[in-house]
Amino acid sequence: MLRTPTGGAGHGTAADDRPVSIGTVLLRLRDEFPEVTISKIRFLEAEGLVEPQRTPSGYRKFRGADVERLAQVLRLQRDHYLPLKVIREHLDALARGEQSTLPSGGGPQDLAESGRDADSGRATAARIGRAELLAAAEVTESDLDEWESYGLVAPAAEGGYDAETVTVAKLVADLGRFGLEPRHLRAIRAAADREAGLVEQVIAPLRRHRNPQTRAHAEATARELAELSVRLHSALVQTALRVRLH
Repeated sequence: MLRTPTGGAGHGTAADDRPVSIGTVLLRLRDEFPEVTISKIRFLEAEGLVEPQRTPSGYRKFRGADVERLAQVLRLQRDHYLPLKVIREHLDALARGEQSTLPSGGGPQDLAESGRDADSGRATAARIGRAELLAAAEVTESDLDEWESYGLVAPAAEGGYDAETVTVAKLVADLGRFGLEPRHLRAIRAAADREAGLVEQVIAPLRRHRNPQTRAHAEATARELAELSVRLHSALVQTALRVRLH
C-alpha cells in the first residue's frame, strides 16, 4: 500500500493564495513536471480532478490548493501508474478528512528499479501486464488493440510490456487528445525504425567484439546516439513549424 506523496510543485500556497491563471499554474508545475501542458491541465479538470474557480467571463482561476492537488495527481500518475478514477476517489476522501490508502501501482520508478541489474546497472527484462499499461495510458482495450495493429505498441516476445513501451503508449494517448490517430503516427514509427537502423550500423562492430567492456561501450554509445537523434528530430520539427507558421 502507498500514501499520497507530498511536497514539490505547490510552493507559495499558504502565504500567497491569490487566484492565478492556467498559464501561471503551468509555470509552477513545470519545474517538477516538464512535460505537462495546458491541454493536460484542462483534461484533468474535465475528469473532475480539480475544480478551479471561473471568472464571469469564463476564465479559470486556480488557488494554491488547486495547484498542489494537480501536483499530487501528476505524481501519482507518473510514479505509480494509478488510474484517474482511483486518484480522484483517494484525494476526495482525504479532502473529507477520511483515512485513505492506495493500491501499489508498479509505476515507472518501480519498473525501472526492478528492471535494473544491481551489479551492472544494465536494464533487464522488467515487464508490466496489459491491465497496468491500460491504466498508465488511461485508454481502453480497443485503443490498445488499434495501436498494436499499427505497430506503435507491441508486447515483448516473453509477454508483457517494458518501460519504453509504456512511455510510447502514454505519448500516443496524449497525441490522441489532439485528434492525432494511430494512422497519422505511422510515419513517425517508420522514421524511428530507420533511425534505429542507423544506430545499429554504428555500434555493430563494437557489439561483435569479444571484450565485454567493448560490448558495454556499444550499449552506452547506442543510448547516446539515440538521445542525439531525438534532440535532432525535435529541433528539425521546431524549425519546420517556424517556417510554416511565419
